[in-house]
Amino acid sequence: MKKHLVYTALLLLTCFCVTAQNNKKIKLVKNEYLNADENEVPGAVVFIGNVQFEHNGANIYCNKAYLFEQENYAKLFGNVRITQGDTLHMNSEYAEYNGNKSFAFASGKVVMRSPDMRLTTDTVYFDRTAQQAYYNSYGTIVNNENTLKSKSGRYFVNQKKYQFLTAVTLTNPKYVLKSNHLDYYTNSGHAYVFGPSTITGKTNYIYTENGFYDTKKNYAHLLDNSYIKYDTQYIKGDSIYYDRNREFSSATNNVSVTDTINKFNVRGHYAEVYKQKDSLFITKHALAVTLVEQDSLYTHAKRIVVTGKEGQRIVRGYNDARFYKVDMSGKCDSIHSDEAKGLTQLIRRPVVWNGESQLTGDVIHLISNSQTEQIDSLKVLNNAFIVQKDTLGTGYNQVKGQNLYGKFRDNKLYEVDLIKNTEKIYYMYDDLELVGIDKGLSSKIHLKLKDNAITSVRSINRPDNTSYPPDALPENARKLRGFIWRGDERIKSIEDLFPLEEQQLHEEILKKTRAVENEEVKPMEVLQETLDYDKNNPKPKPLEPVEQPAPKPEKQQ
Repeated sequence: MKKHLVYTALLLLTCFCVTAQNNKKIKLVKNEYLNADENEVPGAVVFIGNVQFEHNGANIYCNKAYLFEQENYAKLFGNVRITQGDTLHMNSEYAEYNGNKSFAFASGKVVMRSPDMRLTTDTVYFDRTAQQAYYNSYGTIVNNENTLKSKSGRYFVNQKKYQFLTAVTLTNPKYVLKSNHLDYYTNSGHAYVFGPSTITGKTNYIYTENGFYDTKKNYAHLLDNSYIKYDTQYIKGDSIYYDRNREFSSATNNVSVTDTINKFNVRGHYAEVYKQKDSLFITKHALAVTLVEQDSLYTHAKRIVVTGKEGQRIVRGYNDARFYKVDMSGKCDSIHSDEAKGLTQLIRRPVVWNGESQLTGDVIHLISNSQTEQIDSLKVLNNAFIVQKDTLGTGYNQVKGQNLYGKFRDNKLYEVDLIKNTEKIYYMYDDLELVGIDKGLSSKIHLKLKDNAITSVRSINRPDNTSYPPDALPENARKLRGFIWRGDERIKSIEDLFPLEEQQLHEEILKKTRAVENEEVKPMEVLQETLDYDKNNPKPKPLEPVEQPAPKPEKQQ
């Protein structure tokens, strides 16, 4: 009886101390058995059977507890549960709780749950003051369709955010995300990655070093050395937006889309790729590069659209389209190239330069041999006009007709036929001396060329020709009607493909890119929703060391 009174007095004293400390002390709510024998645990009261404590809004349950009153510290054993309202529940086999610091340590089959996630690991540290829980013993988090695994992690309770720093894997039915630094918000499903990270799906592979991914809506915003890889296609850019549901992506600044199988690449500063439709368009200093045999064909337009599967690709260039090869170049208002037909159409005010020859007409068709991948022939439809500057004098060799048909050998024009209402002016030489100027009309004209130079001009069907001595034909009669020499427009290099305004745009973007790389300006944040990072610093704030020791009482068992 005397011993029972001592226990009762001790219990009342404990409750009094709790009240006096304004609930800063760990408060006993209930238990089945009390043992005040300090021989079992010096300095501690031992509670056994359905033990429940309360501390600053948290409820603590276990099968057995050692309460160190002076230290305001408890050790908890068997079926331990710590709950914080309806927002957080933690179960474990063993735990320690420091009331002065509102700090918990749990180990042994730890499970932490909130309404939108479940964490399982071996050891958890929970700082209730900072409302942060962290582990460094490998953990698994399940959130809706997402399963996250990592060596270490930190959970920010108020923000419902996990921060992982080592060996992170997020598995979703549609993809697997891997990184060494991942911030994940359980309520929104938003994931932010920093440093080398990958997202592997069934049909593509994504690499980024600074990116955002919405795991619920399946779209991403990628920065810093990012690219998307399909079976044969690479998409790169300074900033990439990707929608997995639509298989759509857009890229901004220093964009490159490469098809390794089709030997095709497009570049520019803004592009959109529609994977399901096998199409893309690119603009802002747009350039399409196609490997033809060992030579590259460069095509520019303000807007380039590419559609079609392998072998059926169609390239369209709109507004001020231009192309360049080592042995040929040209320009027009728009260009249409059909891979399956081997047909390239130059539409509206087209001009082609092949060697020293200038060809113009209403429409120009270039026909390629699909087997040799070389230009086989060309057609100039309506108002066909071929001009070649006289290399020995100041005149121009000229031939015109309604239509023109030419044939190529080794990518060089060697034979040309002009038909219907044909006219010519041809400068004739003998041992480098101009001996006459041939001018005439006929129904058809046949030209032969060697090394892109006209070697003969033959009028066929009702020719009406006159050969004039050089002094007998006045200057104003040495040009056929409709003659326009466009040599100052000739494209002689890749740089000539771009109008001045697009060159200036390109230089401006490159200047900004170099400034970012040199940290002269700050790169944009992944999304403004990221409130945990300094908006003037693109790098994440340093994480406190996860290997923090569990708080221990001054007196040990």
